[in-house]
Amino acid sequence: MELRQLEYLVAVAEEANFTRAAERVHISQSGVSAQIKQLEHDLGAPLFDRSGRSARLTPAGVAALRHARSALASVDAVRQAVDEVNGLIRGKLVVGMVTACTVTPLFDALSTFHRSHPGVEITLLEDTSDRLVDRLRASTIDVALVGTSGTTPPGMDAHEIAREPLVAAMTADHPLSKQPRVTLLELADYSVVSLPIGTGVRTVFDEACTAMGIRMEIAFQAGAPTAIADLAIRGLGVAILSESMATQHSPWLTARPIEGINTESVLSLVWTPAKNPARQQLIHHCRRAFSHPRPTPASEPELATP
Repeated sequence: MELRQLEYLVAVAEEANFTRAAERVHISQSGVSAQIKQLEHDLGAPLFDRSGRSARLTPAGVAALRHARSALASVDAVRQAVDEVNGLIRGKLVVGMVTACTVTPLFDALSTFHRSHPGVEITLLEDTSDRLVDRLRASTIDVALVGTSGTTPPGMDAHEIAREPLVAAMTADHPLSKQPRVTLLELADYSVVSLPIGTGVRTVFDEACTAMGIRMEIAFQAGAPTAIADLAIRGLGVAILSESMATQHSPWLTARPIEGINTESVLSLVWTPAKNPARQQLIHHCRRAFSHPRPTPASEPELATP
């Protein structure tokens, strides 16, 4: 029995899929399958039911998983204890980032962290905010930049980066552009283009509509704020964006405040409270980068809240 086999067991169990587990541990799917089969041979029992579309743990697999996690945690604890004595930081960090968010300070932090701690392997992963938070809770990522609706996800520590109201953005010839502000009821008379469910902006918008009992027609949705803006510029609907997102597309889009939305969209770096020296050092670099961002070139978009 080898530690890597236990790592693969945990990965397949959490991903419920051999291919996704292989991507997570950075080896081929056949390599993961071969090691799991060898582990099953050594233990004398099948650990996964492979008859369905997903890999499900057998009763033996459920029993083995708990001890595999405990063994891997013990190995990490040994490494951390020795590293602390030697003043070294090494290991792996998986950093989550909400899809299509312009986060230059995060990249600056990753760069300075890598120069200071070259022994730490960094992986960057993009996803929607809600799935990133789920990954944090499952301990498959270490820290994430996410958009949320007003508050930090329960049970998480956070460093708030930006807090903005939502606006409705439309072309200058749109009827709503003639008003100083718009209401949700008025928006319901028009097609809306929005970020997908699971993003901070969409969560704020959907919660406000639900609270007022308004059914909004979402004509188009896309994962990138620039795509939403481009759709609105072409007259395909009113874009729901954070204030800074809309400002980047002036004068092609006219932004108007939305009455009835009192919650702001928040961009935060979030993580679980569990101790991890490498992660704590990365958070330190992130706090410094976001507190003192470098000047933004004219060709580069500024930080926007997704």
